[in-house]
Amino acid sequence: MSHYILPASLPAYALAVLSTLEKGGYEAWVVGGWVRDALLGMPSHDVDVCTNAPWQESVRLLKAADIEVHCTGIQHGTVTAVLEGHPVEVTTYRVESGYSDLRHPDSVQFVDSIFDDLARRDLTINAMAYHPIRGLLDPYAGEKDLTLRLIRAVGDPYRRFSEDALRVLRAVRFAARLGFEVEPATQTALQQCAPELAHIARERIGHELTGIIATGHLAWAMRTQRCVLLAALPSLAPMVGFEQNSPYHCYDVYEHTMQVVAATECFAGGHASMRLRWASLLHDIGKPHTFTMDEKGQGHFFGHPSAGAQMSESILRMLALPTSLITPCLDLVRFHDRPVKATRHSVLRMMSDLDSRCPGQAVPLAFETLILKRADAMGKAAPYRSYAIEIDKIELILRELVGQQAPYRVKDLAISGADVVEVLGGRPGPWIGTILESVLREVVHGRLDNSKSAQVAWILGEKSV
Repeated sequence: MSHYILPASLPAYALAVLSTLEKGGYEAWVVGGWVRDALLGMPSHDVDVCTNAPWQESVRLLKAADIEVHCTGIQHGTVTAVLEGHPVEVTTYRVESGYSDLRHPDSVQFVDSIFDDLARRDLTINAMAYHPIRGLLDPYAGEKDLTLRLIRAVGDPYRRFSEDALRVLRAVRFAARLGFEVEPATQTALQQCAPELAHIARERIGHELTGIIATGHLAWAMRTQRCVLLAALPSLAPMVGFEQNSPYHCYDVYEHTMQVVAATECFAGGHASMRLRWASLLHDIGKPHTFTMDEKGQGHFFGHPSAGAQMSESILRMLALPTSLITPCLDLVRFHDRPVKATRHSVLRMMSDLDSRCPGQAVPLAFETLILKRADAMGKAAPYRSYAIEIDKIELILRELVGQQAPYRVKDLAISGADVVEVLGGRPGPWIGTILESVLREVVHGRLDNSKSAQVAWILGEKSV
């Protein structure tokens, strides 16, 4: 496979930055992700530019050309030019030395050579530079590794990952994103350096893990990069080799989870939400902590969904993930093992309970719950995978209920708070909500019609008791 970048593919705003710096007497190249993705024919990455111009000169030249400039990282020689709403990072050639915190260089030295700058980068596929006239600069055969579909460190892989432990996760993320294999020496270094992730800030770990999960290839990472994932997320370790001692299961907890993660992607058509992907990884994380064995030697995990939700909350908050992801993810973990029958009442109860925890998200969460349940069934022993067929029946009912706009929230009821006040009198207050919740419970359970007359009669009947 041959790769080629058409000069015309470089965005005009990036070309303007290059031209401005070079008209000022300096050298400049496009580097990093844009070059890699352009060679792969993938949608363009944000454009980064490297130059031998000191950052002060970059600022002077760009401002003189009426280009908006922000000093975003001058300690590392980086400024950001903004053209047509597009940011272009401009960084002075540099080398780095000393990584006492295993993340940030102790010192940064600015240099004149693009070759020196490329030598400090992590992976060969990220250590290329491009210029629309001079062409591709590829001192570490990154283009060849794209052809071979390999992730390879620049230079000594152990040194590369020892300098910055977060590069361990970055390498896995790129392998997962591109579907590449990891070159053997690089793989060995990944395993050797993975323990150093313990020294990296948890929010940085969370960012990289999210990137890996977002590729949809988490099952691959769990299978081939287990030591890296366990170092990044130690809470997974108790699942490895934890036998379930149950006729329902033929895998240990970690292998079962890997099967569920893969099945979730399959059932979601490769477009699972991030909350569903995280939930598939964490859904059984509570099992090793709730294990009991009965007198017959059969294992049980009573309360593991609730315990798993609590553990998941601690993990996801530690990783600094947004609450908008955490809250629904916890519900998916909590509900993945909850019994749901192929009946109208059972499905409505599920939707109502989901809405009470995540208002406005009950419908998508209900469908995602069924995806996770279906995937969970496929990760069990063969005789028990047929529950996935029952999930299909439940999903048909869910679709019918959504199409009918069936009531599962207080606001779906035929009566309102004003109706309650009119019927019973009294001053507005929390008591009205309590009554409406009671009415909703009766409607969801199928014991009361969703009609105003029936609900008014029920309220009067209840109050007369």
